[in-house]
Amino acid sequence: MNKTNSGAVVRAVAQCLLCIVVAGCKPASTSTESAATTAPVTDTKTSTDAQSSGSWQWLFNGESVEAWTGKDGKAIAEQWQIIDDALVLTAAGGGAIVSKQSFTDFELELAWQIAASGNSGIFYKVAGPDSEIRSGGLEYQLLDNDNYPGHDNPVHFTAALFDIYPPELDAHLPAGSWNNTRIVVRYPHVEHWLNGKLVLQFELGSADWQKRAAQSKFAPEHVLGADEPGHIMLQDHGDRIAFRQIRIRAL
Repeated sequence: MNKTNSGAVVRAVAQCLLCIVVAGCKPASTSTESAATTAPVTDTKTSTDAQSSGSWQWLFNGESVEAWTGKDGKAIAEQWQIIDDALVLTAAGGGAIVSKQSFTDFELELAWQIAASGNSGIFYKVAGPDSEIRSGGLEYQLLDNDNYPGHDNPVHFTAALFDIYPPELDAHLPAGSWNNTRIVVRYPHVEHWLNGKLVLQFELGSADWQKRAAQSKFAPEHVLGADEPGHIMLQDHGDRIAFRQIRIRAL
């Protein structure tokens, strides 16, 4: 009797263990598929490299323009106003504004909203007043692609490196929407991102770069793409444009 009971106990325990193992090994396909569907698409190498870089700092967080100055060191004009946590160029004549700090290799993120038929730009690698080179910087173009009159050249579309490289795909949202921009510079490599998509990448100083830059409207007046610190500049092109959540970190 004892032997029979012991065998029954052993069998019962074995059955319980088998149930536990089977339950623990059930596939997690539903959870995995859900995560894969909702997770943003990112460039793993870029994201990993960025994590080991410097800390983020705010250039504008909705409260202050302390990190900015008017062009040539002048006070920021009254046309630039903080409205609903956004830095807004409310009318033409405000002039460009420039970051007080300069950057060599960096990652810049911000959101922007352009008016219907609007045109503006984010400039980077802008030479400061004490720089030995003269450069108006490289322009990440901002445009109402759908309605801006007379613009049918891809090197002038949103996220283009203005007049030099067109975006390789169209990821813009319509005028009045908030678009998200990311610019990554690790000299000589540059990336333009728009709304979570890598839309353009190029190499400063390459043979292709030199050919395109020489044919642009900037040459030969400016030295473009030098491995030098430069400022960030937000353009006044005469059209209403709003920016928010502007942050940057050194790489």
